[in-house]
Amino acid sequence: MIAEDFFKPVASSSSSPSFGDPWGESARQKFDTAMMTQLRRGSVAGKSDVEVAIALSDLLQDELTAYGTGGGEQLDDKEMSAALTAMKAVCGRLSVTFEPPFRNFTTFRTYWNRNDGYGSWQARRDMVAELFDPVHTKLIALEDRSFDALAEPASPRAATGWPAVDEEVRELRRRFQMASTPQDYRALGTNCVGVLEALSRTVYDAEVHLREGETEPPVDKTNMRIERYIEDTLPGKDNEDIRGLTKKSAVVAHRVKHSATATRRDAGIAADAVILLANIIRRLDQDE
Repeated sequence: MIAEDFFKPVASSSSSPSFGDPWGESARQKFDTAMMTQLRRGSVAGKSDVEVAIALSDLLQDELTAYGTGGGEQLDDKEMSAALTAMKAVCGRLSVTFEPPFRNFTTFRTYWNRNDGYGSWQARRDMVAELFDPVHTKLIALEDRSFDALAEPASPRAATGWPAVDEEVRELRRRFQMASTPQDYRALGTNCVGVLEALSRTVYDAEVHLREGETEPPVDKTNMRIERYIEDTLPGKDNEDIRGLTKKSAVVAHRVKHSATATRRDAGIAADAVILLANIIRRLDQDE
């Protein structure tokens, strides 16, 4: 995503038609304030918060620098306010601190006048750089980690189609992208267990899978519940290997969950295991 993506083309009427524009309309770009509102509320479909934040920080830095020096900014005061508010919301979701000491262009002018920026373009450039450079560095680091992606299933489906499972997987992917400390990686073990429990809750049906004389196992007994589903859906010796995958996935997930020294590699292995297991179990519904 780039800064230009925050603008949308609109047609503007022209009083004097020009050559090649017989209808008297010319294309111009308008800042997408509706997108800013959407970003305050949550992520934009098809775009990660990291790529949005990087592009938006570039736009904001350029606009504030232009306003504080030679001019030529594209946004007005209200649009700048909307953009800064959206940037704060997106950074908040990424756990990146962004606290500008002004709300718009007008308050930026007040800020620089109070902080030795009067009469000095360079001082204003430095103010803007001091605000955005650390944020940009953190965002790039997050983007680099996002390239270290978790496993994608071979299935043509974008998701399993089981809402509870898919929600847990999305949250696992989001947290993996942001994780950077042993504590973060240990917490990812809990998210991995969450995927297993959502799978357990989804596939096990007591009316179908409970044997006579048995008591329904609780949801956190993921091996028992998922393995029973496997046994009933894929009868015969072929199910042994898949039941084995269920056990091993649970083992690595719980190991990371309880590790005081978990690494990104450990968490990634556990996450890959439970994501692929969920998709493998989903395939059992296929006839062939």
